[in-house]
Amino acid sequence: MTPRTAWVELDDDDLTVRFGLWRLVTPRRNIADGQITGPYSFAKVAGPAHLSLADRGITFATTTRRGVCFTLREPVAGISPFGRPLHPGVTVTVADPEGLLHRAPLR
Repeated sequence: MTPRTAWVELDDDDLTVRFGLWRLVTPRRNIADGQITGPYSFAKVAGPAHLSLADRGITFATTTRRGVCFTLREPVAGISPFGRPLHPGVTVTVADPEGLLHRAPLR
């Protein structure tokens, strides 16, 4: 992944995640909670986006160190072009997890 193909944007309206072929967009108001998580196993970050079989959450990760896990009020599409399964949470690895959480105060 490169910065052109993998990025996270949190603006006044939406959380948008791009990870290669995958894209997840949800309204900012849909974020119920956020926390720093990690470290992660190599298997969780190697390759494409990962679907958690335990809770259907989606992980977009490029490092095993740390990331931010957002819990969503309403599940959203992300891993499948067909819209299912819906994800109740999204984990992203970013250069500055604390900075992302600071920009995402819950409303």
